Amino acid sequence: MKFSSRTLFAISILFSLVVLAIVFATTFTKETISYILAFNFYFLILSIGFRILALIFWGVRIQVLSRALGYRVPLPHAVNMVLAGLFAGTITPGQSGGEPVRIHELYRVGVKVGDATAVVITERILDGIILTILGIGIMTITGSIWSTFSLSMIILIIIAWVCLISVALIPILMLRYPVRMKSLIMRLITWISAKLSGTRFSTSRILEHADEEIDNFFESFSKFAGPAAWGLIAGGGITALFWVTEFMVASVILMGLGLEPHILLSFLFQIIIAIVMMIPLTPGSSGITEISTSSLYALIVPSATLGFFVLLWRFVTFYLNIILGSLAGLVIVHREVVVRSKNKDEE
Repeated sequence: MKFSSRTLFAISILFSLVVLAIVFATTFTKETISYILAFNFYFLILSIGFRILALIFWGVRIQVLSRALGYRVPLPHAVNMVLAGLFAGTITPGQSGGEPVRIHELYRVGVKVGDATAVVITERILDGIILTILGIGIMTITGSIWSTFSLSMIILIIIAWVCLISVALIPILMLRYPVRMKSLIMRLITWISAKLSGTRFSTSRILEHADEEIDNFFESFSKFAGPAAWGLIAGGGITALFWVTEFMVASVILMGLGLEPHILLSFLFQIIIAIVMMIPLTPGSSGITEISTSSLYALIVPSATLGFFVLLWRFVTFYLNIILGSLAGLVIVHREVVVRSKNKDEE
């Protein structure tokens, strides 16, 4: 069964709101009201500031990786594509819709499709490497926390981590078996092209263009392993800054509630949540994220304030995506209208 973008968006919001309502209802007490009234909203503004700074770091990472391949991508354009990608992620399982958006937007500033794909996949790989390093380091320090996890939570974490490590293995396979990997990709594209037969798309043109861009893609990966390695190293550093800044949002909200920030444990919980969110179960990983967040933070947050905390955290990390992503989408739509208008005038 196929769903429209509007339907998927509605499902994503509905899942999120339903789980938030359940968490809020099951943890609400008289003490909850006092926590809400005592909340320092300056900390909410600060948490939004951390979130926006993290998104800027994401844009800088795209800039650096693109520059390593010989392209200059303006920072405003890079940040805008990040925001638009986040909005697309709200309607796709595992938030996977952001990648095609960023590839398209890189192409719009002159980056070849193959190179743009390499940049976006490298982003995911760097995320996997940094999250794994951070996770191992924090788990070593806070090893006893694992005994408090339920069996179902541990199984979900293991599955998610296997998926994450699998993504990190992509460049190794591509560099080790380039011919086989290209053949596999071309088979997939041939199958997709066959499904498009009879449409306005030309199968032969798709295959010809795909063959060229796949060569660019593999060449780009080879550059990251050689002359463009500085971009990979710099991108790794920026990725670490991105995740640390992103993870500070929850600790800042905890401080606004008058609670301990629990920085290390909060970082560990969010690493687990970030990995779980990559599993393509629901649009935007909504519902799944709220459940895993409330389950983990229940270990360190008083029950009376858990629902309010999850609501605030989800507003900054999810609903703010929708607001900012919508604005970014309007910028892209306006640009496309202007470009098409110019093309018509030239004709």
